[in-house]
Amino acid sequence: MQREGLPRQQVMTKSKQRRSNRSSDEKMSSWRRGKQTITTLRAAELNTAECEDRQTQEHGGQTDRYFPVMAESADMEQLLTSFRKFAIHGDTKATGKELNGKNWAKLCKDCKIIDGKNVTATDVDIVFSKVKQKTSRVITYEEFRRALDELGPKRFKGQSKEEALESIFRLVEGKEPSNAGVTKVAKTAAVDRLTDASRYTGSHKERFDQSGKGKGREGREELVENTGYVGAYKNAGTYDNKTKVEK
Repeated sequence: MQREGLPRQQVMTKSKQRRSNRSSDEKMSSWRRGKQTITTLRAAELNTAECEDRQTQEHGGQTDRYFPVMAESADMEQLLTSFRKFAIHGDTKATGKELNGKNWAKLCKDCKIIDGKNVTATDVDIVFSKVKQKTSRVITYEEFRRALDELGPKRFKGQSKEEALESIFRLVEGKEPSNAGVTKVAKTAAVDRLTDASRYTGSHKERFDQSGKGKGREGREELVENTGYVGAYKNAGTYDNKTKVEK
């Protein structure tokens, strides 16, 4: 069938051209959308890079400025925790704010600050006397850090002062007093049987109450009360109440 007097072959050719032009338009549109997406991504990357450069300039060339500070504060917190644990060791009345000479020596020994070669027990005692107040027998946390500052270069001779101080801090951080040499309670069936007050008989049973707590002198001696009542009388002290009721 012919259209508008044109030959059939010419009509088919124009139809193919229209389909080809439509396909080219679709390809061009897809290419433009892809190019726009790439341009958007590049712009985002450039904005991110500019932000990082701006932060780097503001922080003096250090993009991770805050991370060392956070790590350092966490390490100092561990150091303070170790100081408090050693400060209260063996003393129930200690506040954890001051460290005596005995516990200072124990800290240096348990944390391997005393190696017997570069640092000895004598060095530790000398530094303790150097940093404490003249009339005091204890050191505060600030004086404790000064003591570590004194021992750091001596303990780690091959390092700089800053590196030695960091190394000696690592020896102390997170540590707590060891219980080496302390007698521990044996947890065996024989010991449990011997220390269970509920199984006692005879006069030994009278020395403890139902909870297993000792009665003290009352459990060891027969105390006499001069109240005028016989020992088995249960209504002692009720006479005055009865007379008041009757009146």
